[in-house]
This record gives sequence, structure tokens and C-alpha cells, in this order.
Amino acid sequence: MSTAPDTASAPAAEPGPTGSGAKARELPLFALLALATAVFITSLTETLPAGLLPSISQDLRVSESATGQTVTVYAIGTALTALPLTAATAGWQRKKLLLTAMAGFAVANTVTAVSSVYELTMVARFVAGVAAGLAWALLAGYARRLAPVHLQGKAMAVAMAGIPVALSLGVPAGTFLGEWLGWRAAFLSMTGLTVALLVWIFAGVPDFPGQARGERPKLLRTLTVPGVAPVLFVTVVFVLAHTILYAYIATYLEDLGLGGHTGLILLVFGAASLASIWIVGAQINRRLRGLTVAGALLVAVASLILAVLSDTTALVHVAAVLWGLGWGGVPTLLQTAAGDAGGESADAAQAMLVTLWNVAMASGGIVGGILLDTLGSESFPWAVVLLLLPVVVVVLHARKAGFPARRPSPEAEAEAGAPAA
Repeated sequence: MSTAPDTASAPAAEPGPTGSGAKARELPLFALLALATAVFITSLTETLPAGLLPSISQDLRVSESATGQTVTVYAIGTALTALPLTAATAGWQRKKLLLTAMAGFAVANTVTAVSSVYELTMVARFVAGVAAGLAWALLAGYARRLAPVHLQGKAMAVAMAGIPVALSLGVPAGTFLGEWLGWRAAFLSMTGLTVALLVWIFAGVPDFPGQARGERPKLLRTLTVPGVAPVLFVTVVFVLAHTILYAYIATYLEDLGLGGHTGLILLVFGAASLASIWIVGAQINRRLRGLTVAGALLVAVASLILAVLSDTTALVHVAAVLWGLGWGGVPTLLQTAAGDAGGESADAAQAMLVTLWNVAMASGGIVGGILLDTLGSESFPWAVVLLLLPVVVVVLHARKAGFPARRPSPEAEAEAGAPAA
């Protein structure tokens, strides 16, 4: 789950819509919670099939590796369209664009819920990925513009809280609902939530203008900025490693004889992810590199436990805790690292991050399917460990640009005209 700030966002010095005086010192929580709900829907739509893979596979009469490509095609939709659609709609009013993106989720999830044809389901998932590309490129910047300058970092944190909530509550709840009423009910519930959100956005979220043509960032030039390339490399490899296991977690657990524990294990993973978000939020300014290394090592240790000790149910739950602790803060860490490394080109760096994030997710679904068909699900943890080794090496090497030990304080960033992360 990735986030890129709105490439049509205003400069950081632009005042928020909260006016002056006391209101200027407050966060517009009603609007920000609407954005957080949009992030929740975007994240959950992407990952919901992970907990429902066996039942979807049986219903659509295809293999579980083929069903796993519902995650892949979603990510492909985002990766192929995020940059061109973001550029094409940069001049749109922000509220209109947000409503359009969320309406796309309502349509795609409804079609997914009622489809009994694999090909139609894949088309619907691709459309959902396209909607996600628009949403991810919009939401973080939208949150910044809603708040006064000194609260922009907190505003973005509130909006992005939808990611860990989707992991900790959404996926387990969707899995339990799918086991109780069928997987189609889980997707229909997403449609209902999205319709309610459309009303919420229309009534309670302020609008902002798009971006003038001359202000749009140059993407390719950003790759030459010191530190950007290492951050993007770590993004691709870390997300690939995570997705290989996560996209097929229901199948993996079923092969261990723990299919009935899938919902609980996902809940444990999600709760640990929430704790990780809190830890990262409290320490990121002082320990960006250390937290990123720790995240990679925790996920690697969790994978080693799954690789060699998975015959003990309690240790599988321990691995889920370590996995969540390592992974939960990764979106925040990488988004922050990309923004810091990009400097004046931060928006372009973040736009590339969201594209490469979804390329990695698509690749994870494909690689995971190949591993499942050729080596079996027991190969997933070993693949994760092997991929995380270069991640740790690159993070440690990029200590001057990309993953410094310390970040500038929010106050220093504000004085320099940059938003607090």
C-alpha cells in the first residue's frame, strides 16, 4: 500500500482553509477523516482478495495462483495509469477528481461481487487499480492543503491512517465476513461504504483548484537527484518481497493446515502493523535509517520462522506479529524518504514511488503464482528472505542521501518552506 502526494498540490506555504485565529490552529478532522476513509477503501480493495483466495478460486473455477492475479491486475492498473492520468487530470478541480476516483471503486467492487466470470472479474480489478492510481496521486496532497502549514504533517498522518486500519481491521473483517456470508458479501460491503463516502466527500470536503500547466514537475530529471534512486530501489524490492507472501497468505496457511486461522493471523498481523505505525511516527525524525533497517530485518526474521518452524502454530502467530511490526511503518518510511531525498522535486519522487510500488505488487503476484505452481507455497518465506538482503545493504549504504540517520526537524522544514512529513 503506497501513497504519493497530489502532484497538483499547492506550495507548502499556502494557507489551509481553516481561516485565522483559533481555527487556523486546528485540524479539519471531518474532512480529513473522509480522506482517511478513502485511503482505507483504496488499501482494502487492493488487499481484500488475500484473505479470500481459496473461496474466490473455487467460485470462479480457476486455480488459486490464477486467482492471485486479481491482486496483480489491480497493481498493473495502478502502475500503468497513475502517471499519465495524474498528468492528464492535473488541471481538474480536486474534489471532482476525488469523487470520480471513488466512484470508480464503487463500480469495480460491485462488478467484482456479482461476476461469476474470471475474465470479467479481472477487468473489474483493473478498473479498481486505475481508480487507485488517481486516488493515491491525490490524497496526501489533498490532506496537506486542508490544513494550515504548521499542521500539514499531522493532517497527512490522519489521512494515511486508513492504511494501517485497513490492514489491522479491514482485511481480517473482510475475511471473517467472507467466511460467514461468502466472499461476494465482502466486496458488496465495500460498495456500500464507498457510496456513503461519496456523500460525505460531496457534503464535507472543501474543493481546491488543479495545477497550472507550467507548474507540473519533471519526472525523469528527479531520478538524478541524489538519494532518490536508492529509495525507489528499496521500494521495489521490499514491496515485491512482502507481496509474494501476503498475496497468497490464505493459500500458504491452508497448506500448513491453518486455513481456519487465516482471519485471526491477519488480525494479529494488522494489530502489529498499527503498533509499527505508532512507533515509526514517534521516531522517524531521529531514526529514519535505523527504522527502515529494523523493518526489513523483522520481516526477514518472521519469514525465517515461517520457513523452518511453521509446524508450531504458536510460532506462526509470533511470525505474524514480527511481520506486522516490520511492515506496518514501511509506507510511511519510504514516502518520507522519497520526499526528503527529492527536495524541490518531492512530488515527482512520490509520483514515481506510487507507480513503482504497484509495479512491485504486480510482480509479487506474478512471481508468487510461479513459485506456487513450481515449488509450492513453502518457497514463499525463503524468497522473502533472499529479497530483503539487498534491501538492508542499500539502506545502509545510502546514509548520506536517501536514508540518513536523522531528518530535519518539522520546525526547520517549516522555516525552509517544506511541509512537515
